[in-house]
Amino acid sequence: MNYFNYFTEIEEHFQRARNSGIFMLSPLDWALIEVWKNAGVPIEAVYKGIDRTFEKWHKRKRRMRAINSVAYCSQEVLSAAQEMKEGTIASSQTSPPPSFDHSELAEYLKSRSNLVQTSGRNTGDEFERICRETADSLGRLASSVQGDSTLDLESMEQRLTVLEEKLLVAATQKITEEEMIQVRRDLDNQLTPYRRKMTTDQLTLLERQFFQRQVFEAVGLPRLSLFYLN
Repeated sequence: MNYFNYFTEIEEHFQRARNSGIFMLSPLDWALIEVWKNAGVPIEAVYKGIDRTFEKWHKRKRRMRAINSVAYCSQEVLSAAQEMKEGTIASSQTSPPPSFDHSELAEYLKSRSNLVQTSGRNTGDEFERICRETADSLGRLASSVQGDSTLDLESMEQRLTVLEEKLLVAATQKITEEEMIQVRRDLDNQLTPYRRKMTTDQLTLLERQFFQRQVFEAVGLPRLSLFYLN
């Protein structure tokens, strides 16, 4: 699995399967793909699940609605992942490993540091302190990248995930009660059509990912994952 192309490759595969030109995935879709990535679902299983979903849809005599979300494919994706785990679907690692230019990566980390610093500036509270500490950590990471001849991208991604989790705790305390209610309302509205298509564990992970995205947007924080470098 090409870790850092996981999102875009799935988006492109879904667009091809849908065969309707450019189609933008929703925040719910991106959150769900992130759940699959974090759970280690092979990208071939996602491809297979998407293909099976559309094959079944095309065979229906009556098509009440188009498939407008990756979430419609979740059951087939989980089934394909289980089959792959049991060895009934072969994995074909065809994508080359990701690579980033050192200067490009350092610039990305610097820009994230500045954005985080700006989000917490002049708030005079715990949120400002966490933002300042996170910005400093990102700055140090950027400096280390410039002086390192090799890059351990997985280790860096793990560190960025830890920093995001710290920011999420601070940001959750920062937003107002009304903003929190709106986030929950948006989450429920988007998830309602798909709850029967997902397992409890998958729904729990998806809710957390979606919640994080919405909270970060509410307080103006950027996501830190290297996926967003692209």
